[in-house]
Amino acid sequence: MKVDALIFDLDGTLADTEEGHRLAFNLAFERYRLGWTWSADEYRGLLKTTGGKERLGAYITQLPVSEVERSRLLAQVPGIHAEKTKFYSSVVNDGAIPLRHGVARLIEEARAAGCRLALASATTAVNVDALLISNLGKRGPDLFSVVACGDQVAHKKPAPDIYQLALRRLDLPSSRAVAFEDSANGLSAAVAAGFWTVVTPTYWTEDSDFSAAGLVLPGLGDPAHPLEGEPGRALRSAPWLTFNELLERAGETKPSLANQALH
Repeated sequence: MKVDALIFDLDGTLADTEEGHRLAFNLAFERYRLGWTWSADEYRGLLKTTGGKERLGAYITQLPVSEVERSRLLAQVPGIHAEKTKFYSSVVNDGAIPLRHGVARLIEEARAAGCRLALASATTAVNVDALLISNLGKRGPDLFSVVACGDQVAHKKPAPDIYQLALRRLDLPSSRAVAFEDSANGLSAAVAAGFWTVVTPTYWTEDSDFSAAGLVLPGLGDPAHPLEGEPGRALRSAPWLTFNELLERAGETKPSLANQALH
């Protein structure tokens, strides 16, 4: 299998951002005097809905309030989310959300091999740029040939729209790229678009079903942060996922006929 591009999800995959998002939501709720506070356990459940505005809408829909009040709250969703984004960007700009171990290493290995990089994320372009610049410097956004964001498609994950958009912009079939995800919704989107997918769960997603993934690891790993039990448990060549092993493993599994039919 020839791999010409790696396509990464952002939240949870490039960086474990969800605690930053949760805190930013709670600060926005305070600013709007809503009296809501999302605990870590509650937010873990809310993450089943992809997209911040969609998550807010789903939360409001199940609140025990009158229909008039529900309509008023739903009308405030864009403003609440915009306020939340300001708080989140401030946290990221302060350098409080690092990339997960091994992400920067694999990016550099892929680029050295001439492989293009892309992002397929439900988050906003502002959040993408903030995280990349904070961790990779001003060159961060330029490392990615394509950045596909959730507000650019009709349907968010688990629908495959965001990955299909990334493929169109890369001008590649899914058989020439590998997707990286951390959640069940993300995996469903990637598989529906025909990708062989690597999943690296976090606390927020670790209890999900990832049986459709090509490879599931606790992280990508690097020499300073080797993966426990590797090589031997899931990897073959090193205690971190190398670009060469990624090519080898992706080449061993062909997309299913059902997935090929999507393209």
